[in-house]
Amino acid sequence: MSLLRELFKGELPRLVMFDLDGTLVDSVPDLAAAVDNTLRELGLPAAGIEQVRNWVGNGARVLVRRALAGGLEHTHVENQLAEQALELFMQFYAANHALTRVYPGVQATLDWLREQQVELAIVTNKPERFVAPLLDEKGLGGYFRWIVGGDTLPQQKPDPAALLHVLQLARVDASQALFIGDSRNDVLAAKAAGVPCVALSYGYNHGRPIAEENPAHVLDCLSGLLRPGEPPILLGVAG
Repeated sequence: MSLLRELFKGELPRLVMFDLDGTLVDSVPDLAAAVDNTLRELGLPAAGIEQVRNWVGNGARVLVRRALAGGLEHTHVENQLAEQALELFMQFYAANHALTRVYPGVQATLDWLREQQVELAIVTNKPERFVAPLLDEKGLGGYFRWIVGGDTLPQQKPDPAALLHVLQLARVDASQALFIGDSRNDVLAAKAAGVPCVALSYGYNHGRPIAEENPAHVLDCLSGLLRPGEPPILLGVAG
């Protein structure tokens, strides 16, 4: 029996929701390029890809503030400068997604879920205007019935509002849905929504192992969802 069926007592979920960055695609190279171009435009030193990798996950506005601060803590950053930098970042990031790559196992897993008529959705903190074009560009367009970006609703993950919004649109109970992500924000949002969460080990979690957040299961590749399950790294199905 596949891990996916094990999580749902031999059945398949009716709905699977996915985070995007760090879960389906590795977007850090393009995000880092946009961050560094923004910093250079403001006369500041570039941050580099490894620092940016630890800063992503809370949306563009927080990413830019962290870049200006040079670290995760950004409360001291002046708001006017942050807004100027955000505008520059959005322009630079919109111009190029050439370095973004789809992770191994993603397309095959999405194909299988679609063949099984499982409804699919994206719930990401990335600004909504970037999501559909990026999915189309990377060959992932057309899989997802619903897309919720970081500015679609007033709240972002780890608030559960976006997941609850999709559950309502899909008319699916939380017990019949799964959320797949890569960060603490994803696990917290899923638990708050009462949705089981599978986490991927390769994503962006501010340098911390995602297993520490106690998701239902941790995978090294998304296609592991379709293989026979092994004992979870850490138990803690949301509910």
